[in-house]
Amino acid sequence: MAKNDARRACPCCSGKPYADCCGPLHVGAGRAATAEQQMRSRFSAFAVGDAAYLLRSWHSTTRPARLSLDDGTNWTRLEILGATDGGPFHSEGTVRFRAHYQEADGAPQFMEENSSFAREDGAWVYVAAV
Repeated sequence: MAKNDARRACPCCSGKPYADCCGPLHVGAGRAATAEQQMRSRFSAFAVGDAAYLLRSWHSTTRPARLSLDDGTNWTRLEILGATDGGPFHSEGTVRFRAHYQEADGAPQFMEENSSFAREDGAWVYVAAV
């Protein structure tokens, strides 16, 4: 999905249009209220190829200097498997998820991760896999 295809369903599988879900976060028109919402926005950034957003939403102590996305990977679906803390009144939280994707050869695959999030300057950011 192209970033400008805003009326399509959001890649994060929320059921909302991209323009009403992760799209505003990607362009800096809002902030994630929870760690889960931040996780969803990061998955969507992978799906639309927004490496700049991924870097902006990464904790300063663990953020790589640069990030290259693989054009041959098509991120297809996100499942949230669980979350601990990460709400509007927390400063840290974790989100366990399964991200489905297809490589250029077409074989469906998935990866699972338990991601740690923290607030930095008031915004939820990805810290690391735990």
